[in-house]
Amino acid sequence: MIPLFVAAAVTFIGCFILMPLLLAAARLLGLYAIVPERHCFVYVLFGKVVATLDEPGLHLLVAKLGWRAFVVNWMGTRHVLDMRLDQEYRRSQAVNSEEGAPIGIGIWYEMFISDPVAYLFKNTDPRGSLGANVSNSTVRCLSNMPLSTMLVNRHTMSNTVRAEVSPKSHEWGYKLGSVYIRKVHFRDLGMIRQIESKVVNRLRQVTSAIKQDGANQVSVITSTAERQAAIEFAKAAAIRPEIVGHALQTISRDPDVSRALFEVLETQRILAGSGRVTLMPENNGTLAALVAAQPSGAAPSRPAPPPVPTEGG
Repeated sequence: MIPLFVAAAVTFIGCFILMPLLLAAARLLGLYAIVPERHCFVYVLFGKVVATLDEPGLHLLVAKLGWRAFVVNWMGTRHVLDMRLDQEYRRSQAVNSEEGAPIGIGIWYEMFISDPVAYLFKNTDPRGSLGANVSNSTVRCLSNMPLSTMLVNRHTMSNTVRAEVSPKSHEWGYKLGSVYIRKVHFRDLGMIRQIESKVVNRLRQVTSAIKQDGANQVSVITSTAERQAAIEFAKAAAIRPEIVGHALQTISRDPDVSRALFEVLETQRILAGSGRVTLMPENNGTLAALVAAQPSGAAPSRPAPPPVPTEGG
């Protein structure tokens, strides 16, 4: 059991302590270097660039630098550069349109290091210089453009700025990628308020015009419907006497039916009127004379007679 623990302890010390120390010492002595993905090592010795490692993986410095590999980490300098794609957004670059309107342009661009040596030694601040170059090119190339073109033609504007900046940025070791005009806006608050007011007024006018047009169409439809209804009613009123006449002519061919009809009509008119009806037995002239002699307010109160059934009811 004890030899097993001893072997495990020796393996742990050898793998996790001695081996990392040995590899660190080898790297410190310049035997090898491991370049991460999208990174670059630039070795400078006695003021000269002696090696540039931009391929990821393991590199034997002795094979590339010879005897200088043993002293480059002690007497020289190793620059580690990040070659990954980077991006930046510059807000509200001040330009003027052809009409004199103060316009702000927001421009987004991406860049990466294309030449590590030029990036290190041709410009002390390549990123800042690239940003200043983008700003100056935006102002120089996009000023005095028609406002309508500036508001809608962003692709052409982006290509113009990119073509202007790319040659100079490449000299500094930076390569410009995509460039895109993301925002074009007015910088004068008074002008913004005026434009908002005009847009609001125009929207109100359009809304009122739409409402008025709808009301006109509804009126046209209503007038047309009323006119057609009036025509139909007039036609009905014109042919009504003819229809009634034909019906009376048909009824008058049978005297019994004609008499019954007119009696029913007479009874209906009497019941529909506001007059008072008093029913009395036949052949009783005295009672009729007495009732007729009484004043209208002194008439005996009787229950209302039942309605006379009509032929249709």
